[in-house]
Amino acid sequence: MTLLASSAFFLSGFAALLYQVSWQRMLVIFSGADVYSATLIVAAFMGGLGVGNLAGGHVADRTSARMSLVLFASAELAIAVFGLFSASLYYDFLYQQLGHFDIAPPVMGGVLFISLLWPTFFMGASLPLLARTLTQRVDRAASVIGVLYGVNTLGAAAGAVLSTWWLLPHLGLEGSVRVGALLNTICAAVLFPLAVALKRAPPPPQVREHEAAPTWSTDATNGPAFGFWVWAGIFGLSGMLALSLEIVWFRLLGVMMKSTAFTFGTLLALYLAGIGLGALAGSFMAPRVRRPAIAFLSLQAAAAVCACVLLTIFLRRVDNIPQVWAYLASYEPMSVREQIAQLQGALFGAPAAPTPAMFLTMYFGVPAALVVPSTLLMGCSFPMLQRVVQTDLRHVGRRVGALLLANVVGSMVGTAVTGWLLLDLLGTAGTLRLIAVASGLFAVLAVVLIGREAHWTARRAQAAAGASLVVYAAVLLGMPDTRTLWTRLHAASPDRVIFGEDGSGVSVVKTQPTNAVVFVNGVGQSEIPYGGVHTALGALPAFIHPAPKAAAIIGLGSGDTVHAVGGRRDLETITCVEIIKSQIVTLRALGAAWPYEGLKHLLADSRVQHLAGDGRIHLMRGGARYDIIEADALRPSSAYSGNLYSEAYFMLVRDSLKANGLAATWAPTVRVHSAFVRVFPYVVSVPGILIGSRSPIDLDRNAIAARLAASGAREYYAAAGIDIERMFAQYLREPARYGPGFSRESLGDFNTDLFPRDEFDLSPPAK
Repeated sequence: MTLLASSAFFLSGFAALLYQVSWQRMLVIFSGADVYSATLIVAAFMGGLGVGNLAGGHVADRTSARMSLVLFASAELAIAVFGLFSASLYYDFLYQQLGHFDIAPPVMGGVLFISLLWPTFFMGASLPLLARTLTQRVDRAASVIGVLYGVNTLGAAAGAVLSTWWLLPHLGLEGSVRVGALLNTICAAVLFPLAVALKRAPPPPQVREHEAAPTWSTDATNGPAFGFWVWAGIFGLSGMLALSLEIVWFRLLGVMMKSTAFTFGTLLALYLAGIGLGALAGSFMAPRVRRPAIAFLSLQAAAAVCACVLLTIFLRRVDNIPQVWAYLASYEPMSVREQIAQLQGALFGAPAAPTPAMFLTMYFGVPAALVVPSTLLMGCSFPMLQRVVQTDLRHVGRRVGALLLANVVGSMVGTAVTGWLLLDLLGTAGTLRLIAVASGLFAVLAVVLIGREAHWTARRAQAAAGASLVVYAAVLLGMPDTRTLWTRLHAASPDRVIFGEDGSGVSVVKTQPTNAVVFVNGVGQSEIPYGGVHTALGALPAFIHPAPKAAAIIGLGSGDTVHAVGGRRDLETITCVEIIKSQIVTLRALGAAWPYEGLKHLLADSRVQHLAGDGRIHLMRGGARYDIIEADALRPSSAYSGNLYSEAYFMLVRDSLKANGLAATWAPTVRVHSAFVRVFPYVVSVPGILIGSRSPIDLDRNAIAARLAASGAREYYAAAGIDIERMFAQYLREPARYGPGFSRESLGDFNTDLFPRDEFDLSPPAK
């Protein structure tokens, strides 16, 4: 029975992470892709799990093993039913019906929590219910619970990696959640007959509140050392530090890998795999450990120290690995499509086909080396804690549920505090130091327990505390400061780097004598001096429009597009919405240190209003209408780029334009081209750029030339080193036009919100 139930629990974990990845994508469209909204979604998901943990534990201890298994199977069915209708709730109702309302953050958090409560409640209840079913002897509780936790977490890791690398590319978001519903249904179908086959057993005896609490062992090898709720609080601190460390890891590795749509799921899979494998290892070791309380505290203390030491070693030695150092310095992220095609060729093609070594190194090797050792320690600690607290069979479910609730609450606090506060105040390097310092509490408690059991003298206790302090001081002193951290991870010279960081991301500018390159979260975005496609994206609609007054630019980058729009002096307001708050801070620092007229004009332009946040949400809820709307050039493979290349996004842009308004977009793929042309009745296509409108677009070259001649526009661009007339001649040489008479029925392959095909495209690149 244990093997069958564990297999079902593996599938349950797989489905849960498949849902989490898919639902987060859906909810981001409704609440926003910025760090604040993402944190609310994670916290809401965890909150439901915590409520389910507590409720499941209380129910499990009041029912028979048979009924607990029936309830677990019923929970799987409840999740499956919700999964089938989740796309309708999250996209059709929340986004399409409520998305235009300007919802305050506390209310938004409540809406997200309520919308996720049903499935996450049943997900959270599952472990206490199944733990109570399979735990027949209290001395086996730690092993049983640890195995279940490990198997479920490994299933979640498999769900994260397979949803990212196979399900989303082939089925999209809606199709992926249907697979999750199928897996939940299979779990229920397996477990209901198993429950029927179980022998009827009476429910565990009830203990009234006024009766004596269960007896705790006072044996030094298995004693509780602290009361149960103290241990729950300690496990809550563990959850807070674990989620804080996860956020820091994802920030660091996202920069190293030059994040794409495949980065998050891959990192999450490695994180969960380490915890799952650690839990299985701990389940084997827990019954054999003489001092499980000390083992738990020591493992928790070692996890953060290990993370800090491994990162420090990597940063000090990375320049000795030429290929990795070169990739960190590079402008472009590697093409995942090309790397996967090369990997398939190496595995299934010609024997001499090359292996994509850099892809495997950066996507799996480096993250595994930095993350997995610490997560193994975290996972291994969980069965140790169960060994400490599980001393009464009558309370197995409740103690599992209460511990998980405490850990979830700690995780929610860690997510919010790190994402909303610590990264703003301390940056990544400072936050990692603080995590290391906080983990020292586990070391202190371990020393206290060792001293208590060994009856240490005060002098010996002080010596042990001093030794721990020396270890932590050495770790902290060896860690890099913020400047060193981001300089090394961009393979740059410290005197050539300007950086800014907050909870929303990392902005780095690498300067050279004649140019500056802007990186956002490790990926090259644009360069200074201006004059490329970013300039064309801003200038073309600005001078094609007969009389623009208000423009909205989504994305700041180097400021190229905003500067280009500003050349049209008729514009009265230019609203720039950038999701990385530190980007404008970095540009201001660059402007003060590096003289360039284009950047100087941008920063001094009183018409420009810089807003931090999700540009799509701004259009949806801002209420303003614009003469020009443009989203700065974004790689179609970048994470969440599908939100700015989907048919629904272009419809939102169309509906946010004034009469005769113009929308402009970079058109890097056929799907983007198709989605744009499907939405706008009038489209002008020039090399790499599409301009659309609900009204006919007048491309009167004489009128455009007159506008360029007026108000010093030529001089404005010339000061930035841009030959604007030559640029217009190049782009408007042979424009293609699409009108209402053009049949859109043939444009069948395009991006939608629920299937961002370009973002997850792994089809072999055309030769």
